[in-house]
Amino acid sequence: MSLFVIAGGVIAGYMALNIGANDVANNMGPAVGSRALPLGAALVIAAICEAAGAILAGGDVVTTISRNIIVPHTEFPVRDFVMLMMASFLAAAIWIHLATFLNAPVSTTHSIVGGVLGAGIAAAGLSIVNWTTMGAIAASWVISPVMGGVIAAALLGFIKWRVLFREDRLAAAQTWVPVMIGLMAGVFAMYLSLKGLSKVWKPSMETVWLLGIGAFILGTLGTRPLIRRRTPQLENRRKHVASLFTIPLIFAAALLSFAHGANDVANAVGPLAAIVAAAESNHAATGNVALPLWVLLIGAMGISLGLALFGPRLIRTVGAKITKMDAPRAYCVALAAAITVLVASALGLPVSSTHIAIGGIFGVGFLREMLANLGLNADGAKKAPKPKASEPSSLSSTPEDAIRKQAKRERRRLVRRRHVITIAAAWVVTVPAAGLLAGLFYWLMKIVAGS
Repeated sequence: MSLFVIAGGVIAGYMALNIGANDVANNMGPAVGSRALPLGAALVIAAICEAAGAILAGGDVVTTISRNIIVPHTEFPVRDFVMLMMASFLAAAIWIHLATFLNAPVSTTHSIVGGVLGAGIAAAGLSIVNWTTMGAIAASWVISPVMGGVIAAALLGFIKWRVLFREDRLAAAQTWVPVMIGLMAGVFAMYLSLKGLSKVWKPSMETVWLLGIGAFILGTLGTRPLIRRRTPQLENRRKHVASLFTIPLIFAAALLSFAHGANDVANAVGPLAAIVAAAESNHAATGNVALPLWVLLIGAMGISLGLALFGPRLIRTVGAKITKMDAPRAYCVALAAAITVLVASALGLPVSSTHIAIGGIFGVGFLREMLANLGLNADGAKKAPKPKASEPSSLSSTPEDAIRKQAKRERRRLVRRRHVITIAAAWVVTVPAAGLLAGLFYWLMKIVAGS
């Protein structure tokens, strides 16, 4: 069994590498795309926060993913269970690697779910699957991005109508920017206490709410004098007022990375922990298993290394190629991600942080597009109609004129549709693709082990 543990450790490192390359882009992409952070600084901050979250706040125990997705019978051979976990692990890692190569941000959780599902069916048939859990996961494909998009668009709409569309933006900023920063402080206090600090502290819900309210009040009152001192140095222009969101955005991205490291390190090394537990106890590990420090270190180092080596490409896609970002838009995406996770947790809904973040980006992009098509400019005023030509004609006089008109129409589509299609297709394909790969790997391992 020691050979299985060694092989599992190698696969865990590869999995963590791919999580760092693909998943972390969702936290840092908007900050980089808005130019609040240069790419190099974003990589350093994300690597530090991800590793800190994994090592300092990663759970002492992890609920093996097989517990909720498959239910192996008591006589299930321990060697078959170990091969099942290895096959699912390897399949998920390869699928995430392929998705990263194709510039498609996918859910690492759903990749592992698909892997465990496929390997489980290959090992024991359809009866092993917990179809209730799988139905909830499938529902999250729609719930996650829609919730993230709606909340991000609502936050951006609030900022636009309360601050950026006002005649005196600086006065409006003095009133409302501290409130938005306070909201961020309250939400992240709740988010970290529930999702990011489970290893060191497990507060009650009453304590979580008190923390959130207290952080909101402190954040609002503490930043109000800072904003008042800053605004006299700014011009009453949209770009200058938007810069007030830059520092809060950097903090939000760092906190999201910390929470991601604390939570998603289990995606990288959870199956390895299950393999180690099965090897030590000589029975299938389907409950809570210990997460040793050396296992956490593999996950933390792998995530940070994958981010540094392969993350920049996907960070640029998430931050700049779906829709144009600035500090307020990116801030709304980061805040919406935390709010959505909190709401989903309260409702007991399984959601994907990847789907939430990408849904938030689409949400702010489609809001921009809607406002542009309503004829509103960046200041919220109606665009002045262009003077009509003396002889108007709906037909283009030359091919060049037709190209210019088409380009003008395309500019009004402020969300790039080809990225919508690519990402949506990758999300839908993730579970079956990882499942097919895992089933194939399981049978190959059975053949090799049998020989």
